[in-house]
Amino acid sequence: MQAWRVHRNGEPGEVMRLEDVERPAPAEGQVRLLVRAANVNFPDALLCRGQYQVRPPLPFTPGVEVCGETADGRRVVATCALPHGGLSEYALADTAAVLPAPDALDDAEAAALHIGYQTGWFALHRRARVQPGETLLVHAAAGGVGSAAVQLGKAAGARVIGVVGGQNKARTAYELGCDVVIDRRSDDIPAAVREATGGRGADVVYDPVGGDAYAKSAKCVAFEGRIVVVGFASGTIPAPALNHALMKNYAILGLHWGLYATRRPADVARCHEELTALAARGAVKPLISERVPMKGAADAVQRVADGTTTGRVVVLPGADPR
Repeated sequence: MQAWRVHRNGEPGEVMRLEDVERPAPAEGQVRLLVRAANVNFPDALLCRGQYQVRPPLPFTPGVEVCGETADGRRVVATCALPHGGLSEYALADTAAVLPAPDALDDAEAAALHIGYQTGWFALHRRARVQPGETLLVHAAAGGVGSAAVQLGKAAGARVIGVVGGQNKARTAYELGCDVVIDRRSDDIPAAVREATGGRGADVVYDPVGGDAYAKSAKCVAFEGRIVVVGFASGTIPAPALNHALMKNYAILGLHWGLYATRRPADVARCHEELTALAARGAVKPLISERVPMKGAADAVQRVADGTTTGRVVVLPGADPR
């Protein structure tokens, strides 16, 4: 079979190589999946760089989530068991991590519904407890993780303000359902949020970026607001001023979805049922900006790493993906 493999750490476009390898053999408690679609995530770039919290042994195959097919023909979604990731014709997954693919979504959409939407759902509902009528501020709103939060926020009845970089991404954010869009390249984010909320600020902030995005969020979070930190795509981990949180009465919350997958898998399964129901009624639908063939995977991971993509980029290894 063909698989993309990383033999040394570095930039994805430089270290990913397409190779012919043997099909991976599942260990006890694992299943081998025919990969129908592999969603590209920012963690795939971090894995290539050796900067992710999980560091699989070299060589490894990136690709943390897929829509795949089991040996008995079931269409499923799963997180992959590294080092045998999803940018391959076949991948491995822990049996407990395999969930039914939503019938309402095609393979690419189903692959993209999983980690990003699970992260958004747990962040908004379990950590921030977002309420109908509240204002949700989403950074990187046109990206893969941010676009999921925008749709989930609207489905929860929130008013959504999206922060993007550039006019093209602004158009995408409006199409996703944002009520207000702020261009970080030309707008003053705190001032724009205060103007859009009548001076109140954002009740909930969804931050997958960190760095300067976090600093600006702290300037425009509402009284009793909640900032949910879900990642550091900027490459800079902020150091919050806790005296500021005390003076303004807001909460700083962390969300690492992987902990739910390991500590409370039943909660992950229940979340998947909720997401499947939302997809069935059209309340959420992953934005797939590109469907690329197997040979384009390394370039796709590099572009996601560089922040030049919108929505989700999905790799389709098969010749006839559904």
